[in-house]
Amino acid sequence: MKPAAFDYLQAATLDEALDALHEAGGDARVIAGGQSLVPMLNMRLARPAVLVDIMRIEALQKIERSGGDILIGAGVRQAKLEAWPDLANRLPLVAMALPWLGHVQTRARGTVCGSLAHADPSAELPLSLIALRGSVHLRTKRKKRTISAEDFFLGMMATELAEGEMIEAVSFPARADGTGYGFNEIGRRHGDFAITAVAAIVTEHSASIAIAGVDDRPRRFDVPLPDDSGLDDALNEIAWDLNARDDIHASARYRRELVRRLGRRTIEEAAACLA
Repeated sequence: MKPAAFDYLQAATLDEALDALHEAGGDARVIAGGQSLVPMLNMRLARPAVLVDIMRIEALQKIERSGGDILIGAGVRQAKLEAWPDLANRLPLVAMALPWLGHVQTRARGTVCGSLAHADPSAELPLSLIALRGSVHLRTKRKKRTISAEDFFLGMMATELAEGEMIEAVSFPARADGTGYGFNEIGRRHGDFAITAVAAIVTEHSASIAIAGVDDRPRRFDVPLPDDSGLDDALNEIAWDLNARDDIHASARYRRELVRRLGRRTIEEAAACLA
């Protein structure tokens, strides 16, 4: 299929993009890498009147430190973040997750914030942002706001983005001393969306996991440390708490079992990094 007709604006500045979004309201969509939006346009699942291209806006191309966070602009491609020299040191969990995200070709075009805006419940970057308790910076022509990842993702491909609003940047908390990280994923083929993906963060006194591919959005849970006898019971409760469903890729029962087994493995690997 071909997309429905639309007007196209290649914005040169952030103000130009925000003006266009303000004027078009709900009839406008932002396009950056296009790896999620273009297929939706072609299948006519999205029919915007105006596409606002933000990839020529220099102000959105930055990866920079901001306090204890790493701030990533809306125009940063996934491949650029993957090649960032400080990635493994500053954002080890994201460094573990990125190789699972699509393929080299799609990462060369797709953007970090575009994946967040698409909000696929199996996607690796929303999972990483939830696990790290990051935040999303939103902006309209008239105001800015920053919301937590927990509040940004509302459900399957549904976010807190309002009409006329765009993601300006995302903040991932940087690596903390005395913290171990782990990431594992099961899919039908490498590069496919995950059947189940797990991210874990462990310190000397605490542990947490975040899970994607099971519920309609990534979910985060505090859990016992790996040497605690209550960990398996906690993972079992989480498996049943998530809204796992059967689909053409896997059964709900299989997904719950992955939460138990992949969850423990990922927590143990994160603890081993801590040691």
